Amino acid sequence: MSEAGYAAIFLVGLLGGTHCVGMCGGIVGALAAQGTDGRRGWPLHLAYNIGRILSYSLAGALVGAIGGLGLAFGPVATVQLVFYVLANLMLAALGFYLMGFTRTLAFAERIGQSLWNRIRPLTGRYLPVRSVGQALPLGMLWGWLPCGLVYSVLANALVSGSAARGALAMAVFGLGTLPNLLLAGILVTRFRRFAQSPVARAISGLLVLGFGLYGLYNAVTMGALLWRGQVSAG
Repeated sequence: MSEAGYAAIFLVGLLGGTHCVGMCGGIVGALAAQGTDGRRGWPLHLAYNIGRILSYSLAGALVGAIGGLGLAFGPVATVQLVFYVLANLMLAALGFYLMGFTRTLAFAERIGQSLWNRIRPLTGRYLPVRSVGQALPLGMLWGWLPCGLVYSVLANALVSGSAARGALAMAVFGLGTLPNLLLAGILVTRFRRFAQSPVARAISGLLVLGFGLYGLYNAVTMGALLWRGQVSAG
């Protein structure tokens, strides 16, 4: 995956952050309700988000390894092109999802719900959060919350073709989501209201949709974007 591909994934995380605030707003609100808003809350909010990004990276490593197996057992160019088209279809669907035009990715979230139902009871061990030692594992658990945005970027991790590149792609995505969730934790209600507004969601959706459509255009007109044997995600 090229540097431009990682930059695109970072921007998807940044632009899709309005969805993250909605999905993870519960835990952010729980931290703030304990007096962890403002400067005093920085260590806990940061630890929570580091844990979340670690889980994203683990998921990316698993999916990237699966993608690598696909490349090993099939015609490389064909498999890469299929993965590339799938990843950009997911991004395009995410754009429409953020704008509220479709509930397509809600189906993917429901698939992940069975795993989440097993993980969610474990979060109670770390609530109420009073230390970094509680916030970090809580974030790692919440990183497995079913989320269409995460699943869309995991499709790009699949394209990466290896566990290491898949983990890096998801880590970059997680860093892109970080500003929105940190602001949501510090500013709490005011930022969450803005992030969930129709205007913010429409702008984010259009930009993410643009990434997906641009990728599909490249797939149609140029085949897959191959760079040193790997598909570029951007």
